[in-house]
Amino acid sequence: MTGPSGALKNALRIGLIPGDGIGKLVIPAARRVLEGTPGVPKLSFVDLEAGFEHFQKTGVSLPKETVERLRTECDSALFGAVSSPSHKVQGYSSPIVRLRKELDLYANIRPIHSIDKKLEITVVRENTECLYVKQESISDNDPHSTGKVARAIRIISQRASERIGRMAAEVALKGMAVRSQVPEADRIWK
Repeated sequence: MTGPSGALKNALRIGLIPGDGIGKLVIPAARRVLEGTPGVPKLSFVDLEAGFEHFQKTGVSLPKETVERLRTECDSALFGAVSSPSHKVQGYSSPIVRLRKELDLYANIRPIHSIDKKLEITVVRENTECLYVKQESISDNDPHSTGKVARAIRIISQRASERIGRMAAEVALKGMAVRSQVPEADRIWK
Protein backbone atom coordinates (compact mmCIF):
# COMPACT_ATOMS: atom_id res chain seq x y z
CA MET A 1 0.00 0.00 0.00
CA THR A 2 1.30 3.50 -0.78
CA GLY A 3 0.36 6.82 0.77
CA PRO A 4 -0.43 10.23 -0.76
CA SER A 5 3.29 10.79 -1.42
CA GLY A 6 3.65 7.36 -3.06
CA ALA A 7 5.80 6.05 -0.19
CA LEU A 8 5.12 2.61 1.25
CA LYS A 9 3.11 2.65 4.45
CA ASN A 10 1.41 0.22 6.74
CA ALA A 11 -1.97 1.92 7.34
CA LEU A 12 -4.73 3.58 5.36
CA ARG A 13 -4.97 7.17 6.64
CA ILE A 14 -8.46 8.63 6.76
CA GLY A 15 -9.15 12.31 7.43
CA LEU A 16 -12.16 12.75 9.71
CA ILE A 17 -14.09 16.01 9.40
CA PRO A 18 -17.20 15.92 11.61
CA GLY A 19 -18.24 19.46 10.65
CA ASP A 20 -21.48 20.55 12.30
CA GLY A 21 -24.63 19.11 13.85
CA ILE A 22 -25.28 15.46 13.03
CA GLY A 23 -21.76 15.15 11.63
CA LYS A 24 -20.44 15.14 15.17
CA LEU A 25 -22.48 11.99 15.81
CA VAL A 26 -22.10 10.11 12.54
CA ILE A 27 -18.35 10.49 12.04
CA PRO A 28 -17.39 8.89 15.38
CA ALA A 29 -19.94 6.12 14.68
CA ALA A 30 -18.49 5.58 11.19
CA ARG A 31 -15.02 5.37 12.70
CA ARG A 32 -16.17 2.65 15.12
CA VAL A 33 -17.77 0.72 12.26
CA LEU A 34 -14.56 0.91 10.21
CA GLU A 35 -12.43 -0.14 13.16
CA GLY A 36 -14.70 -3.10 13.86
CA THR A 37 -15.05 -4.36 10.29
CA PRO A 38 -13.14 -7.60 9.67
CA GLY A 39 -10.85 -7.69 6.66
CA VAL A 40 -10.34 -3.93 6.50
CA PRO A 41 -6.67 -2.89 6.16
CA LYS A 42 -5.00 -1.27 9.16
CA LEU A 43 -6.45 2.22 9.60
CA SER A 44 -5.20 5.42 11.15
CA PHE A 45 -7.27 8.56 11.51
CA VAL A 46 -6.47 12.25 11.18
CA ASP A 47 -8.87 14.57 13.04
CA LEU A 48 -9.58 17.73 11.04
CA GLU A 49 -11.72 20.85 11.41
CA ALA A 50 -14.22 22.58 9.11
CA GLY A 51 -17.78 23.88 9.18
CA PHE A 52 -20.01 26.74 10.21
CA GLU A 53 -19.35 26.24 13.92
CA HIS A 54 -15.62 26.43 13.21
CA PHE A 55 -16.28 29.62 11.21
CA GLN A 56 -18.19 31.14 14.13
CA LYS A 57 -15.21 30.48 16.44
CA THR A 58 -12.37 31.40 14.09
CA GLY A 59 -13.75 33.31 11.10
CA VAL A 60 -12.64 30.46 8.78
CA SER A 61 -14.92 27.66 7.56
CA LEU A 62 -12.16 25.55 6.02
CA PRO A 63 -8.71 25.98 7.57
CA LYS A 64 -5.73 25.82 5.19
CA GLU A 65 -4.26 23.18 7.51
CA THR A 66 -7.26 20.90 6.87
CA VAL A 67 -6.81 21.11 3.10
CA GLU A 68 -3.04 20.66 3.31
CA ARG A 69 -3.24 17.67 5.64
CA LEU A 70 -5.89 16.04 3.43
CA ARG A 71 -3.65 16.60 0.42
CA THR A 72 -0.40 15.37 1.99
CA GLU A 73 -1.28 12.98 4.82
CA CYS A 74 -4.57 11.29 3.93
CA ASP A 75 -5.61 8.59 1.49
CA SER A 76 -9.30 9.41 1.89
CA ALA A 77 -11.69 11.43 4.03
CA LEU A 78 -15.04 11.15 5.75
CA PHE A 79 -16.97 14.42 5.90
CA GLY A 80 -19.95 14.61 8.27
CA ALA A 81 -22.23 17.57 7.64
CA VAL A 82 -22.13 21.35 7.52
CA SER A 83 -24.75 23.78 8.67
CA SER A 84 -26.03 26.18 6.06
CA PRO A 85 -27.16 29.47 7.58
CA SER A 86 -30.68 30.48 6.55
CA HIS A 87 -29.40 33.99 5.81
CA LYS A 88 -26.23 35.36 4.22
CA VAL A 89 -23.36 35.45 6.69
CA GLN A 90 -20.57 37.83 5.69
CA GLY A 91 -17.35 35.94 4.93
CA TYR A 92 -18.84 32.45 5.18
CA SER A 93 -18.62 29.97 2.33
CA SER A 94 -19.41 26.28 2.38
CA PRO A 95 -16.31 24.25 3.25
CA ILE A 96 -17.51 21.26 1.26
CA VAL A 97 -17.78 23.28 -1.96
CA ARG A 98 -14.32 24.75 -1.34
CA LEU A 99 -12.88 21.30 -0.61
CA ARG A 100 -14.22 20.03 -3.92
CA LYS A 101 -12.46 22.85 -5.74
CA GLU A 102 -9.21 22.81 -3.74
CA LEU A 103 -8.78 19.03 -4.09
CA ASP A 104 -10.35 18.85 -7.57
CA LEU A 105 -13.03 16.40 -6.42
CA TYR A 106 -14.94 16.85 -9.64
CA ALA A 107 -16.98 13.64 -9.79
CA ASN A 108 -19.95 12.95 -7.53
CA ILE A 109 -20.71 9.26 -8.08
CA ARG A 110 -23.87 7.89 -6.45
CA PRO A 111 -24.73 4.22 -6.97
CA ILE A 112 -28.34 3.25 -6.30
CA HIS A 113 -29.55 -0.33 -5.92
CA SER A 114 -33.12 -1.41 -5.36
CA ILE A 115 -33.68 -3.77 -2.44
CA ASP A 116 -34.64 -6.61 -4.79
CA LYS A 117 -31.49 -5.92 -6.91
CA LYS A 118 -33.57 -5.62 -10.09
CA LEU A 119 -32.64 -1.97 -10.57
CA GLU A 120 -29.14 -0.54 -10.48
CA ILE A 121 -28.50 3.10 -11.37
CA THR A 122 -25.38 5.18 -10.95
CA VAL A 123 -25.72 8.96 -11.06
CA VAL A 124 -22.52 10.76 -12.11
CA ARG A 125 -22.58 14.51 -11.56
CA GLU A 126 -19.97 17.24 -12.03
CA ASN A 127 -19.10 18.60 -8.61
CA THR A 128 -17.10 21.84 -9.07
CA GLU A 129 -18.94 23.94 -11.63
CA CYS A 130 -22.61 24.40 -12.54
CA LEU A 131 -24.35 26.26 -9.72
CA TYR A 132 -21.52 25.48 -7.28
CA VAL A 133 -19.68 28.60 -8.49
CA LYS A 134 -22.07 30.49 -6.18
CA GLN A 135 -22.58 33.55 -8.39
CA GLU A 136 -26.00 34.47 -7.06
CA SER A 137 -28.06 37.59 -6.52
CA ILE A 138 -31.52 38.62 -5.35
CA SER A 139 -33.20 41.77 -6.62
CA ASP A 140 -36.52 43.59 -6.34
CA ASN A 141 -36.43 45.38 -9.68
CA ASP A 142 -36.79 42.78 -12.42
CA PRO A 143 -38.73 44.20 -15.40
CA HIS A 144 -40.24 40.76 -16.14
CA SER A 145 -41.57 39.99 -12.67
CA THR A 146 -43.11 41.50 -9.57
CA GLY A 147 -41.52 40.91 -6.20
CA LYS A 148 -38.11 39.50 -5.54
CA VAL A 149 -36.19 37.58 -8.19
CA ALA A 150 -33.25 35.28 -7.52
CA ARG A 151 -30.59 34.68 -10.15
CA ALA A 152 -27.80 32.13 -10.21
CA ILE A 153 -25.16 31.88 -12.90
CA ARG A 154 -24.43 28.34 -14.02
CA ILE A 155 -20.92 27.72 -15.32
CA ILE A 156 -20.33 24.78 -17.65
CA SER A 157 -16.85 24.58 -19.19
CA GLN A 158 -15.79 22.32 -22.03
CA ARG A 159 -12.96 20.89 -19.88
CA ALA A 160 -15.28 19.94 -17.00
CA SER A 161 -17.93 18.56 -19.37
CA GLU A 162 -15.44 16.34 -21.18
CA ARG A 163 -13.86 15.18 -17.94
CA ILE A 164 -17.16 14.22 -16.28
CA GLY A 165 -18.29 12.60 -19.54
CA ARG A 166 -15.18 10.39 -19.51
CA MET A 167 -15.81 9.50 -15.86
CA ALA A 168 -19.45 8.62 -16.59
CA ALA A 169 -18.35 6.41 -19.50
CA GLU A 170 -15.81 4.63 -17.24
CA VAL A 171 -18.47 4.06 -14.58
CA ALA A 172 -20.94 2.77 -17.18
CA LEU A 173 -18.40 0.38 -18.69
CA LYS A 174 -17.43 -0.95 -15.27
CA GLY A 175 -21.09 -1.42 -14.40
CA MET A 176 -21.71 -3.42 -17.56
CA ALA A 177 -18.67 -5.59 -16.91
CA VAL A 178 -19.71 -6.60 -13.40
CA ARG A 179 -23.42 -7.04 -13.99
CA SER A 180 -24.35 -10.45 -12.66
CA GLN A 181 -28.04 -10.86 -13.53
CA VAL A 182 -27.78 -10.28 -17.26
CA PRO A 183 -29.97 -12.45 -19.52
CA GLU A 184 -27.94 -14.72 -21.82
CA ALA A 185 -28.87 -12.76 -24.94
CA ASP A 186 -27.40 -9.59 -23.41
CA ARG A 187 -23.97 -11.13 -22.97
CA ILE A 188 -22.90 -9.74 -26.33
CA TRP A 189 -22.52 -6.38 -24.55
CA LYS A 190 -19.90 -7.65 -22.09
